[in-house]
Amino acid sequence: MGLADHKLDQLIIEKQRLDAGRLEIDDWRELMQRIRHPEHEVTIAVVGKYIEHRDAYKSIYEALDHAGIAHSTRVLVKRIESEHLESEGPEMLLRGVDGILVPGGFGTRGTEGKIEAVRFAREMEIPYFGICLGMQCAVIEFARHVLGHAGANSTEFAADTPHPVICILEEQKAVTHKGGTMRLGGQPCTLREDSRSAWAYDTIHINERHRHRYELNPEYLAALEAAGLAAVGRHPAGMVEVIEIPEHPWFVAVQFHPEFKSKPLSPHPLFGGFVEAALERHRERMHVGV
Repeated sequence: MGLADHKLDQLIIEKQRLDAGRLEIDDWRELMQRIRHPEHEVTIAVVGKYIEHRDAYKSIYEALDHAGIAHSTRVLVKRIESEHLESEGPEMLLRGVDGILVPGGFGTRGTEGKIEAVRFAREMEIPYFGICLGMQCAVIEFARHVLGHAGANSTEFAADTPHPVICILEEQKAVTHKGGTMRLGGQPCTLREDSRSAWAYDTIHINERHRHRYELNPEYLAALEAAGLAAVGRHPAGMVEVIEIPEHPWFVAVQFHPEFKSKPLSPHPLFGGFVEAALERHRERMHVGV
């Protein structure tokens, strides 16, 4: 029984002498029904460097739940410490998952583990969703193992990398004290019409929240695209905001933080697309008995 079933709302209205209309919570009742009685189940691996802190990726977990509710699916999150991937390997820790998500973060610790997670998702055709650093790791992995650029990296992690496929934003080059000087807040982006992202959003014009200092190095963009990594979302100034691998079942990575705009009754479109792709993989795995 909910609070409304006990007429708590009526009691508050009477005590506060409020002029209230008819109670309308059918959408919330339907939401609760989906939460309590999901029709499906998927396992999503979240590969991060702050996994031991349960609330570090709280908005990520909530956004996954929102998307799961929309698809009447229970999302089981498998929390993977990225440093463990470096020592144990992805085959051991990521076997049997339906999707892999690499969230944002800063600093070098655990980065190689995130890159290994990206490689595993790409090669094994597991739905992949990269957010902020998760996009940058996807670019690094692709440059190393598809373009063959050994040592490709971000200048955040290796200033002397021979292939700086991720570099600091032009506007940040003169900044010596980080503080609140990163590229922050809502930024516009135009999506390619034939992209999975545009299909998910049902529009090519979006605005998403950012928090970063590094970007895809435009000097490498032509080579990356020729090899199959598509830049499908651009800021008006030209910065790449969204990348996809069209030949992959679902490989989408973004520079922004879509999790901040997800709501229980309105899941973020990209999280919805990701969970839908994971559900499709789960069904295929169950069909072949893998």
